[in-house]
Amino acid sequence: MALRNPYYAYNQYKQNDIMQASPEELTLMLYNGAIKFVHQAMNAIDKKEIENAHTAITKAGDILAELNATLNMDYEVSKGLRSLYVYLMERLVDANIHKNKEVLEEILPFLTELRDTWKEAMALAKKK
Repeated sequence: MALRNPYYAYNQYKQNDIMQASPEELTLMLYNGAIKFVHQAMNAIDKKEIENAHTAITKAGDILAELNATLNMDYEVSKGLRSLYVYLMERLVDANIHKNKEVLEEILPFLTELRDTWKEAMALAKKK
């Protein structure tokens, strides 16, 4: 019997993780992904890996676009989030055009704060 590729097993695990996640957990995964891709872009810019930086920035932007598209505008907080997501996406475009690490460093705290606030909200909701 042939051994399975460990990457295949890992990808299957991650796929199952996503399929079984609640909407709240999926949102947390998206925030974590955006943060991860911004870090990857900064590392790629440092290494002068322009294509890798572009790919990572684009992935972070795609995540923000998804978060923006799935906002429920029946809630007042969604209006503020929409403005913030649009601003962050615009900054990502600027960072991508100029391969500017400083712009990425500027938006990283916003993403981290959004993620941490979401995590806290999830914990509070579980207590109820």
